[in-house]
Amino acid sequence: MARRSTTRSTGGDRLDTYRAKRDFERTAEPSGASAVLTPGHRFVVQRHRASRLHYDLRLEMGGVLVSWAVPKGPTLDPDARRMAVHVEDHPLDYFDFEGTIPAGEYGGGDVIVWDWGTWVPDPKHGEPLDGVAAGDLHFDLLGEKLRGRFVLVRRGPAGSKEQWILLHKHDDDAVAGWDPEAHPRSVKSGRTNDEVLAAPAATWVSGSTWAAPTTDELAALDALARAGTWSFGGHDLKLTNLDKAIFPRHGKRGALTKRDLIRHMATMAPAMLPYLADRPTNLHRFPDGVEAAGFWQRSAPNGAPDWIPRFHHTVRATGVGKDLLVLDSPAALAWAANNGAVEVHPWTSTAAEPEHPTWALIDIDPGERTSFEDVVLLATLHRTALDHLELRAGAKVTGQRGIQIWIPVGPGHDFDDTRTFVERLSRLVGATVPELVSWKWAVDERDGLARLDYTQNALNKTLVAPFSPRANAAASVSVPIAWDELDDPDLRPDRWDLRTVGARLREAGDPMAPLVGLDQRLPAI
Repeated sequence: MARRSTTRSTGGDRLDTYRAKRDFERTAEPSGASAVLTPGHRFVVQRHRASRLHYDLRLEMGGVLVSWAVPKGPTLDPDARRMAVHVEDHPLDYFDFEGTIPAGEYGGGDVIVWDWGTWVPDPKHGEPLDGVAAGDLHFDLLGEKLRGRFVLVRRGPAGSKEQWILLHKHDDDAVAGWDPEAHPRSVKSGRTNDEVLAAPAATWVSGSTWAAPTTDELAALDALARAGTWSFGGHDLKLTNLDKAIFPRHGKRGALTKRDLIRHMATMAPAMLPYLADRPTNLHRFPDGVEAAGFWQRSAPNGAPDWIPRFHHTVRATGVGKDLLVLDSPAALAWAANNGAVEVHPWTSTAAEPEHPTWALIDIDPGERTSFEDVVLLATLHRTALDHLELRAGAKVTGQRGIQIWIPVGPGHDFDDTRTFVERLSRLVGATVPELVSWKWAVDERDGLARLDYTQNALNKTLVAPFSPRANAAASVSVPIAWDELDDPDLRPDRWDLRTVGARLREAGDPMAPLVGLDQRLPAI
């Protein structure tokens, strides 16, 4: 379908209340900044377990999703009257949101796409927006669960938190006694709210969505012997050596196997793929475990499935071309894990625009004498400088010893732009604490000091992806953090591992998620 950008005249100014209630550095909900207007009328009903269970009915009109919270849920029973509270309009890209909202945020809890489809306003009752303003809206729903003629009628005066009544007319689609709680699964992923809560939330970028494995798919993975075929995400994966230890025993914790690594990649895929989709990706493989020697896989290996996309890259210096993998699905990540890929490192540019990065990277690389407190100080100084420049950026701990800062950039920048900007910014920061920083290239010439590495801003240079494991005995994971977590005395670069990162993601979400695809220009320094 044709799409065009939303402007304030098509609903942008209607989202002020929605945005004011949310901190988009904490919640993965869309801000509506890049919403699209699609011809026609869509509707969605989301089952939302916040402080109380309710269903959110959202009708697309006027460039937004006009929304009502229905505590007992919509029903096909024509004799039932459901209270519906008119709430703030939501952005169009909320249409397929399914996942978790962090505790402490507005509406914190788990959300599934309970039903969706199209709706048709009753032409005899005039324009839908006029009906909303008048408090009387008649429409047909054409969904997977909800069908037939519905009516929304306001009870009482217009204003904040308006009380409405939602009812189903006596028609051919009416069903006496119909209970929405008897139909608990998502029409998007097939999951229940409990399953969404138990596994990381689905996430979207550039119109794409990815679902975590279902409970049945995870049970099937657990049920496999040492090898077998796992049906996951629409693909049959031939898995091998599932009980081989990839991460050794560590302290009081037992070893983690290839099966554990595959489970991690599959369940984390919705959080990882916004940083991987459409990008060539380098894999750091350890088929014999992280205590053995690993190797980098930059070209697509023989035997890689045909359904994993390739990007043909020609090296300028040699003229030699090679096909690189583009991991674009949860199944592709699971396949990579089965091949011993512990670390996943995406390009900062896409296959469509390889010469134009969408991220500028600051890599705070500690030396032998660098404490983590020094690393945090350097990150904090960069945060202050970025605030001064009015640039949005995100930080993540590397899972090793350092911190990285990712700055989203819009179209038109090339690698000279990002490298020059990061170098100038980091040299200004480094000049304030020269006792902590060395600009020497060779490690043995740095006298144990940290390096602020701007050279990663180059074609086919990479840093480890958010939520990727690291190749160490602790099975630590590189995790995005909120800026105020730099002030947390318990913060450590390897604070989260394969065993704990799922709980971290459910609790805090991905603080970097709102930055994906953000269009901003790098100012001159």
